[in-house]
Amino acid sequence: MGTKAIALLSGGLDSTLAIRVVLDQGIEVIALNFLTPFCLCDRRGCRREAIKAADELGVELKVFNIAEEYLGIVKNPRYGYGKNMNPCIDCRIMMHRKAKEYMQMVGASFVITGEVLGQRPMSQHKAALRIIERDSGLEGLVLRPLSAKLLPPTIPEEQGLIDRERLLAISGRSRKPQMALATRYGINDYPSPAGGCLLTDPGFARRMKDLLDHTEVTLGEIGLLRMGRHFRLSPSAKLVVGRDKEENERLLRLSRTGDVQLTPTACKGPIAIGRGHFDQDLIMRAARIVARYSDTPSDAEVAIGYRRPPDDTMCILLARPLDEEELEGLRI
Repeated sequence: MGTKAIALLSGGLDSTLAIRVVLDQGIEVIALNFLTPFCLCDRRGCRREAIKAADELGVELKVFNIAEEYLGIVKNPRYGYGKNMNPCIDCRIMMHRKAKEYMQMVGASFVITGEVLGQRPMSQHKAALRIIERDSGLEGLVLRPLSAKLLPPTIPEEQGLIDRERLLAISGRSRKPQMALATRYGINDYPSPAGGCLLTDPGFARRMKDLLDHTEVTLGEIGLLRMGRHFRLSPSAKLVVGRDKEENERLLRLSRTGDVQLTPTACKGPIAIGRGHFDQDLIMRAARIVARYSDTPSDAEVAIGYRRPPDDTMCILLARPLDEEELEGLRI
């Protein structure tokens, strides 16, 4: 029976190339893809890219939804956050642990990742890589083909399961070596490096931190963080204002019982969702924010309708747009 390995496949170029390098040595590869609420890929999603890459590589793909477990890590990461709210080391440990479980289940010998030494400041330096291996129980069993010659030999290399001389020594943040390798392999259609994790985005990270500071975070709240303009009106109330027709429609779909829905009634303007405890004063402040983004002169009163589902009763109030200084003081 031939050697079998488990690969972490995001669908991006690095993980795709790492698998291809190992396939060239006659190793059977099973790829794993993990779904989280914080993917920064296009709307087709990381899962689609992983399926496409696995199909082109000719490897089996298993997709796992780890959203709930991942959210727990975001709330309390043992190794802290990166520049924003990204718990990169804890994230990698979790994925490696799951890879280990699957490796043992199918009788594979080691794990492959597309990590490149020095590419990411928090999780892809030597000390972090050692921590990830140790805490996931995979010491010596994680092969990083793109940077292998810059790292100590792994167990599969020492056992002769894979030829170290045919591995690579890529490091740093430049994509040129990977792009050259892709050209050599005839891999031309791959995602740009703009994907990744929403938690590294400063704007999203501010919203996520605000949510953690003020309420119990659930997966249902994460979808709301991905769109609109966000305003903190009180410790227990926030407002999300749509930026275009598509966001307005999505906000309505994400609205739930007890939310306040606001929109201008006599002119064009956004849909807004108020979530939390809204008394009449906060509804008026929310209405003034909605008026600010409506299609009307900045000093004119705007008729704003509001309702609280499941009650369909629409109430109307007149609101003058909030001034810019106060608006910025509320923006998350």
